[in-house]
Amino acid sequence: MTTTTPNTWPELPLREWEDTYKTLHMWTQIVGKIRLKLTPLLNHWWNVTLYVTPRGLTTSTMSYKGRHFQIDFDFISHLLIIQTSDGSIKTIALHPRSVADFYQETMATMRSLGMPITIWTTPSEVPDRTPFENDEKHAAYDPKYVHRFWRILVETSRVFTDFRSRFIGKVSPVHFFWGGFDLAVTRFSGRPAPAP
Repeated sequence: MTTTTPNTWPELPLREWEDTYKTLHMWTQIVGKIRLKLTPLLNHWWNVTLYVTPRGLTTSTMSYKGRHFQIDFDFISHLLIIQTSDGSIKTIALHPRSVADFYQETMATMRSLGMPITIWTTPSEVPDRTPFENDEKHAAYDPKYVHRFWRILVETSRVFTDFRSRFIGKVSPVHFFWGGFDLAVTRFSGRPAPAP
């Protein structure tokens, strides 16, 4: 009996998922800005990044007034999952909806969990600076392409982790910067950097 393995590097042509990509970029910024608000600043802004998981992306553990929680994008079940250290779990469906709608539901869910967080709602590192609460333009979500995107992220994370492990100097975690919507790992030579 012959078994086939799925292509671990699926095709992801920009023209076919660009609208979904732009919407998802803003959704990750909303979650990323919650992380930015609640975590102490680390060098190189490493505190704001998201991390690849076996199902999507996570903030990892954050704290709010003595409670601990994390927010996960699940790109298999297509849910945003907010879970707390006291056992509370809330989910938000990921489906075609505007950035404004996603923002409002995410903030309302945080309030329902007793964590009324306010964030700076202007997107970062993008030309369109429409605040999240006013963004009705970006409203696409194609689960097929989001799943492909995640599969590429998880495989790239595996390669980056191997690459990272071979360096004995200062090296960043493998992490996802939601501003630029990119996965990164950085190795440092120890030489002084040029002045900005």
